Amino acid sequence: MGMRIEVVPYLFISLAIGVLVWLVCKLAKVRQGRALAAGGFIFLLLGFYMLVFFRDPPRTPPACPDAIVSAADGKIANVIVVPRDEFEALCRDSGLDGIKVERMSRLLQTDVVRISIFLSLVDVHVNRAPISGTSEFLGYFPGRRHFTFLEKSSRENQHNAIYMHNEHTASLIQQIVGPIARRVVYWPDHDNPVELEIGYPFGMMKFGSRLDMYFPVGDVTVKVQEGDRVRAGETVVARLNSLASAEMPSDEMPSDDCQACCGPRPDAAPVEPDDAAEDGEEEETAAGWAEAAD
Repeated sequence: MGMRIEVVPYLFISLAIGVLVWLVCKLAKVRQGRALAAGGFIFLLLGFYMLVFFRDPPRTPPACPDAIVSAADGKIANVIVVPRDEFEALCRDSGLDGIKVERMSRLLQTDVVRISIFLSLVDVHVNRAPISGTSEFLGYFPGRRHFTFLEKSSRENQHNAIYMHNEHTASLIQQIVGPIARRVVYWPDHDNPVELEIGYPFGMMKFGSRLDMYFPVGDVTVKVQEGDRVRAGETVVARLNSLASAEMPSDEMPSDDCQACCGPRPDAAPVEPDDAAEDGEEEETAAGWAEAAD
C-alpha cells in the first residue's frame, strides 16, 4: 500500500492537536493518566485517518486500447449530456478565459457528456489520467464553498481545470473541492503540456470532493451509470468509438480479458452460431450414441 508524502504535515498537525487536548485536560486538573490517554487517543484517531486518506494503492489500467478509465475513486453522481452552448458558458462561468476555452476547440465542436464522481471522506483521493495523451493545466480557480454533491458545485466551487487529449478524443477534467479544507493539487508542470499514460497519478483533492470529466458525446460510449462505484485508473467508465475492432491492427484487437473488464464493444455484432460446426457436432454426437448402443 503506497502513501503520499503529503501526509507528513498532517501527522504533525494530528500530534499538535493531541498535545493541545492533553494540555487542556491538565489545566482542567484531570488526572495525569487520563489526560495522557485523551491526548493520545485524539492523536492516534486523527493520525490513523490521515494515513487512510493519503493512501495511494497501486492500480493497473486495463489493456484495452479503447478504454477510458475513471480519474477518481468514488460513486458516479450522474452522467448527463451537456449541450455545446451550455458547456461553453459553463467553462467561462467557472473561470476559463477566452484563450483557454479556444485551446479546447475539439470539445466545443459538439455536445459533451459529463461523468461526475463524488468522493466521500474515506475514498482514495489520488486522481489518475483517464486516457493516455497530452495533459495541459488550464488553471486554478477559487470559488464557493458548496457541498460537492450539489449540482451547482460544478460551476461555482473552487477547482482545477485540466485539458487532456490525444488523437482519438479530448477531455476537460475538473478537480472540485467542497467546504472542508479546500485543497486541490495538480502535480505535473503547470506551465507546459506533459505526456501522461492512462492511469498515471496526476493530482489530489482534499477533503471530500468531486471530479467531473467531459468528453465529446460522439467520441465515447459510456459504460457506467449513476450509483456505480469506481476506482481511479482501473474502472472502465467509457470506451472510444473511433477504435472499432474492424479498424484495429491484429496486435491491438481486444482480448478475452479486455472483453471481461470492459464489456462488449458498442459496435460489436452479435455472434451468430456456425451452422457447419453445429452440423458436425450433431454428427459426432449421433455416431457416439450408435457406438454406445452396439
